[in-house]
Amino acid sequence: MVALSTPAGESALAVVRISGPACERLALECFTQSQPLKTRVAHLREYKSLGDKLLDKCVALFFPGESTYTGEPMLELSLHGSPLIVQLVMEDLLKRGCRMAEAGEFTRTAFLNGKLDLSQAEAVIDLIHARSERALHAAHRQLSGALGSRMQEYTNRLLRIQAEIEAYIDFPEEDLPTEDSQGPLRLLKDLRLNISQLIDTQHYASLLHEGVKAVIVGAPNAGKSSLLNALVGQDRVIVSDIPGTTRDVVTERVVVGDVVLQLMDTAGLHESDDSIEQMGMQKTLQRLEAADLYLIVLDSAEPSPTLPPEVMARFTPDNSLVIENKCDLVTSADMAAVLPELRHVRLSLKDQTGFDTLKDALVETLSSGRVVPEPDELIVSARHATALGRAVEAIDATRVLLRDEGPAELVASELRLAVEAFGEVVGKIDNEAMLDQLFANFCIGK
Repeated sequence: MVALSTPAGESALAVVRISGPACERLALECFTQSQPLKTRVAHLREYKSLGDKLLDKCVALFFPGESTYTGEPMLELSLHGSPLIVQLVMEDLLKRGCRMAEAGEFTRTAFLNGKLDLSQAEAVIDLIHARSERALHAAHRQLSGALGSRMQEYTNRLLRIQAEIEAYIDFPEEDLPTEDSQGPLRLLKDLRLNISQLIDTQHYASLLHEGVKAVIVGAPNAGKSSLLNALVGQDRVIVSDIPGTTRDVVTERVVVGDVVLQLMDTAGLHESDDSIEQMGMQKTLQRLEAADLYLIVLDSAEPSPTLPPEVMARFTPDNSLVIENKCDLVTSADMAAVLPELRHVRLSLKDQTGFDTLKDALVETLSSGRVVPEPDELIVSARHATALGRAVEAIDATRVLLRDEGPAELVASELRLAVEAFGEVVGKIDNEAMLDQLFANFCIGK
């Protein structure tokens, strides 16, 4: 299989990768020089087509055997980044017996050849799509096999319990100690707690991949749009003294510390007879329901606004930050008495006074409020959580059987189902349809 592994279009270089048993033959046939390529050594070679036409002078690398990413021989060509050169070389390789790789086929081959488990293969796409250092760190940790190691630990714990129970099934006449269900029950309770805690990290996955949904909320003219512009670093939203300028939700991504925020500037909440403004405020309320973080902007030169009770009920010290804007005005007043249980930051978005303090407060709120996971926390995806949920169901069924002194054969059967669920996480259970769907999200050439 062959694929362009760099983005299409003009560039300084374009990398073409070939994987499969024919790579050694191609490493001899494609170049004018007759000497074979030394393994893992870069060679400057002239690439000639089957018609003996010079297509490019490129750098060629040959990787033998099972020590490659895919577990197969690989040939890598660094061509000049002309789309025409890439097209001609790819067409020539297809004539020589190669075929175009499908999306994610290189990583899928690595998984099928035992170079990666399925959780590591999924981490490859997370690594490519990472938009923040925290997401990058989480992907690297999973790629290193952390989740696979955790599944192996859980599997070993279950297998020890299963072996003890099955001993009484297989050797009923042996002189074994009296069977005690309380020991396995305690072990299963501890294991279930560990699995449940791991399942609970699922909601962090979308926060790392898509960004923390941070809704900017407040009364009209408090400075909500100015806050978004300041955090983004450009005039993304129109700022005006006229109330009701923002009537739709405007979304921008920005990196704060090592986390991506999905900032949402919303329509100001206030009494209005304007049907368009009312529609904008309704959208604001909808976005508030799905928010992870609330940035409450107050105009410190005006009386405290009255926000809807259903909005106020969502604010907690763990998910909210109050921003007292316009502190540069002589009429500005301290508003610590407004939402006193929340952290406050005073600043002027007009002259950027206190803006660094705001960034520090955002980072602290995200970390201390557990809006984002700890840097070394293991995070599972929706697929992992579904499989782990089946393991929990099997463990619960096992505990019921043990408490009711049910048949040991049924206990052993439920434990095997739990072990199989752990196997699904790392791909030890063969499911072709699931693999097709998973690797379809990869890019060509990876």
